[in-house]
Amino acid sequence: MELRQLRYFIAVAEESNFTRAAERLRISQPGISAQIRQLEHDLGATLIDRSGRSASLTSAGEAILGHARAALAAAEAARHAVAEVNGLLRGRLTVGMVTACTVTPLFDALASFHRAHPGVEITLVEHNSDELIEQVRGGVADLALIGTADEPPQGLEAMPIISERLVAAVPFGHPLAEPARVTLDDISAYPIVCLPEGTGIRAVFDQACAAKGIRPNLALQASAPSTVANLALRGLGVAVLSESMAVHYEGLQTLVIDDIQTLAVLSLVYNSGKSAALRELLAHCRHSFLAAPADRLVSATADLATG
Repeated sequence: MELRQLRYFIAVAEESNFTRAAERLRISQPGISAQIRQLEHDLGATLIDRSGRSASLTSAGEAILGHARAALAAAEAARHAVAEVNGLLRGRLTVGMVTACTVTPLFDALASFHRAHPGVEITLVEHNSDELIEQVRGGVADLALIGTADEPPQGLEAMPIISERLVAAVPFGHPLAEPARVTLDDISAYPIVCLPEGTGIRAVFDQACAAKGIRPNLALQASAPSTVANLALRGLGVAVLSESMAVHYEGLQTLVIDDIQTLAVLSLVYNSGKSAALRELLAHCRHSFLAAPADRLVSATADLATG
């Protein structure tokens, strides 16, 4: 059993597809298949069910997945420990980002860190926030930028970046446009245009509705806040967005939702047992975000939607 085989197995498990896993790891699909077959031979069990259109885990595969992630995390920790003893910053960091991330202070931090420590390989992965949280917990990712409802996830350290209230947005002339304050009951009388499950904005909205016993008509969903806004502009529903997102679209009236008090939070999350490389990257992130102009941080909240 080799660490690379475990890495290939984890990639297939997460992508549910050999081809996508191979593209993610930048190796050939036959190569990843051969290594996983060798791993299955060494373990004496089939780990991946190849009979369907997607590659799914067998019972044995489910049983080994957590151990595979832990083994890779332990190996990486060993590398970092040796690097610290030698006074060097080397190894690999995996950084997770919400899909379609445009938070430029994070990119600035990665660039300055790379210039200072070229011996550390940086890998970027994109997922929704729920998946990124699990990757950080499982040691697959070292650091992730995520959107959550109110508080960062339990069990992880966090560097909060920005937090905002949710608002509803409707075209001028809509029955809800005046006065500019509404309740969940008010907006739930109309179709809702929102973001998908697994995103910070959606988590806040779903929790608020559940607390009030409201079942809104979720007419349309889209991953990009611009799509949500444009659908609302065309009268297809009431958009639910963060405050700074909604004000970017001319023709939309922003409505305060009085009974949503929970904030949507954009944070960097990581495990408490930080390596030297991760500690250094966090220092670069802290400097980058503190140095970023306020308008760059406000525009960054669009990523609360996709994460």
